[in-house]
Amino acid sequence: MSGEARAAVARRLRRQARACRALGSPLYAYLLERSADDAEASGPTWSVLAGHESDPPGSALALRLMGAVHRLVLQARGPSLAAHYPSAGGGGEPRDAWPAFRNLLEEHREELSELVVRPVQTNEVGRSAALLGGFLLVARETGLPLRVLELGASAGLNLLWDRYRYEADGIGWGDPASPVRIADPFVEGSLPPLEVPARVVERGGCDARPLDPASEDGRLTLLSYVWADHSGRLRLLQDALAVASRIPVRVEAAPAADWLAARLADTRGRGATVVYHSIVMQYLDAAEKERLREVFAGARASKSAPLARLALEPGGEEAHLTLTTWPGGAERLLATSGYHGRPVRWLWPGRSP
Repeated sequence: MSGEARAAVARRLRRQARACRALGSPLYAYLLERSADDAEASGPTWSVLAGHESDPPGSALALRLMGAVHRLVLQARGPSLAAHYPSAGGGGEPRDAWPAFRNLLEEHREELSELVVRPVQTNEVGRSAALLGGFLLVARETGLPLRVLELGASAGLNLLWDRYRYEADGIGWGDPASPVRIADPFVEGSLPPLEVPARVVERGGCDARPLDPASEDGRLTLLSYVWADHSGRLRLLQDALAVASRIPVRVEAAPAADWLAARLADTRGRGATVVYHSIVMQYLDAAEKERLREVFAGARASKSAPLARLALEPGGEEAHLTLTTWPGGAERLLATSGYHGRPVRWLWPGRSP
């Protein structure tokens, strides 16, 4: 049985290795491939991950492992591995990092076994570039200010999407003085309606385990889940943390469906309500997803108080951005994007999902 369990863990690690390679992380791809071999051989990788072979597939076991290791590196507790991690000032060939990676697993086995139990907590600011077009489309079609509610908001950084600067083809949207600048996220010549202004009159979010971006632990957790050789993503996150330090937002610890039901029951007119989420559904169980469906189905919407659901979720090799609007419940595919944001292919008006 233990052989089957080790093989199951190895398969998960190799699957994520392929994804990391496709998404431009040769360091993580190599380390996960070697970790898979090590798990099958009952090495320290298996010592850390034993018992997790039956975890839900969407719980991202491999990324939990890499985030736990990266956390120790960022705490300066793995200097040998830090010499190979760009996030800590290191570099070199991925294969040279493996001995130090394996040694860290061995030396910190008990602590890492506790850390990998934690869920993945990312707040991928680059996804705001994909979400932006949906917000602007709702603003243009309704002519109303926006009430934005985020499910799985983590530390709330994407709740501040309107405080960032986006630039494409000589056109800009957002605060020109913002430290967060997302340049040229759109490809293939199509652009969302960047000429449309949007005003947010209310913002809030929920998460099963929200993070405080003003706390040392919250910042460390967010940084640890960014891949160590993705320097651009790390810089973007650090810039967004600077914005969050000036503009705090409230992210409540609550189940998504319960929290949303309470918010949608408040029918006082505040403009167009946009409920949104990005790469979140895989972390919800079937019962919670069904409960969310029921909440949306039972929500009241009118022309003067419309409701929209903006979803950036996996669609195969790319993420799909869909917009569903009420009254009516019409669903549209607006764009595709990378899982971390770039590149965004704006498709609307175009085909239906």
